[in-house]
Amino acid sequence: MANIAVIGTGIMGREMVYKLLENEHHVVVNNRTKAKAQALLEAGAEFAGTPALAITEADFIISMVGDDTDSREVWLGTNGVMNGNIKSGAIAVECSSLSHNWILELNGVLSSEGIRFADCPVTGGPDGTRAGKLRILAGGDKETLVALEPLFNAFAQEVIHFGSIGAGTCYKLIVNLIGAVQATALAEGFVLAEHAGLDIDKVGYALSNGSVASPHVKYLTERMLQDNHDDVYFSTRWRHKDAAYALELAAKNGVEIPTSSIATELFQDCINQGFGDKNSSIIIETLRHLNKK
Repeated sequence: MANIAVIGTGIMGREMVYKLLENEHHVVVNNRTKAKAQALLEAGAEFAGTPALAITEADFIISMVGDDTDSREVWLGTNGVMNGNIKSGAIAVECSSLSHNWILELNGVLSSEGIRFADCPVTGGPDGTRAGKLRILAGGDKETLVALEPLFNAFAQEVIHFGSIGAGTCYKLIVNLIGAVQATALAEGFVLAEHAGLDIDKVGYALSNGSVASPHVKYLTERMLQDNHDDVYFSTRWRHKDAAYALELAAKNGVEIPTSSIATELFQDCINQGFGDKNSSIIIETLRHLNKK
């Protein structure tokens, strides 16, 4: 059994905590709103009022938050991890989808204090977490990742080691950028089919069973056909955030990605239309609005 601090108990963090508890780890959680962590407390987790208080006895410190601003507050804020009493030998793990620049900066701060760190964003969503089938997209040294195995075994089926610190984040931004392009292309296809007078249900069936089908395309097709955007799996706001971070990464590496740039702009338009907190499948409404007759 390990002592684990989990900072951020949103959709993904919450499911991770459940799996850690199932595997008989001792888990202390921190979330900005305690009420949102109540179910975890009833399941056996403890609550700490700040990240600094959460990590006092932790062997592993996991952050699973929304963006760079949130992560910076978790680690470096007045009540952040670095202002707490970090246990000797503790390993810090950032599982959030963040910018590459921030991950490198954070690593610099942690390494200067002798704290081992790995950037380990994940793929698989809450369903994959519940099933213990997440994939860890890891950046860091091999020895640190081996030491993290007791943690990852609770909720992951595979650790893919992409390289040094920041490499896991690079891949996560790339794959989420591809997801943004897929979503906008699918929405464009449906809107074109609507204007061309095709049976949209048949279009959806053909897409879900044809050569472009993938789990992501099938999921988006179902959501778009049902106009089901209130049950949020991946919000428009976070979809845009990850795409924007990916554009920063591309610019830093001197890579032109015009299709992705347009997709990112469309998600910003979607947010501007008031859909930021809806499921990202609602991008179809932005395309419909753009093509009103």
